[in-house]
Amino acid sequence: MNNTIKLQNKGKALMVAHRGVSGLEKENTNAAFVAAGNRTYYGIETDVHLTADNKFILFHDDDTKRVGGVDMSIEGSNYDDIRALNLLPREGRVQRKDIFAPNMEEYFDICKFYDKYAVFELKNHMPEDKVLEIIEMIKSYDYLQNTIFISFDFENLTYVKKALPDQHCQFLCFELDEAKMQELVKWKMGLDVEYHFLTAENVKHLHDLGIDVNCWTVNDPADGQKLIEYGVDYITTNILE
Repeated sequence: MNNTIKLQNKGKALMVAHRGVSGLEKENTNAAFVAAGNRTYYGIETDVHLTADNKFILFHDDDTKRVGGVDMSIEGSNYDDIRALNLLPREGRVQRKDIFAPNMEEYFDICKFYDKYAVFELKNHMPEDKVLEIIEMIKSYDYLQNTIFISFDFENLTYVKKALPDQHCQFLCFELDEAKMQELVKWKMGLDVEYHFLTAENVKHLHDLGIDVNCWTVNDPADGQKLIEYGVDYITTNILE
């Protein structure tokens, strides 16, 4: 595939490029982020890990084996060693020297240059001081107002909210839970849920609670159109546009 799949009627749904346009370029690389920047996406999603030497690197998996071909623990390795790894090309593509794990400055520079929201996942649990350090770094890039924090670790998001009560956050989850919905209301957070769990009824219920709804990872146009009809606020996707 050499281009995105265009949805005919997106309604109010805002499209988020999952790990950049990972259906076209190597996931979580500057190439994938620029591909999103050059298209109509509202936001560019990525994942941040803390390395063994207390630096931040953008990577999805806990190790480098799947995308790098070498088995290195992300959180057990030093930043420079991960940065030096030339990631494997996508199937059918040649090896490229520019395919490597980005850092925060590169990612936010791309988001800012192309005027895209940064949908920024805090991977795994982080100490509170490290979440605050991330906040200060994004503040130094002058991009907090255009950043949505997401995480499967609810405590990570509470650290953000304690520091920045009005900051946009979305809790990542695999399924819906009424008790957790009430926690989202309490903390004024949105939801980012695996899309199979959504129906027109529960999207309406979430909206009635004041919770905005993102969903992942939607790559089939028919699924995308159905979710748009449900009224979701965001669609996170590898290839739809």
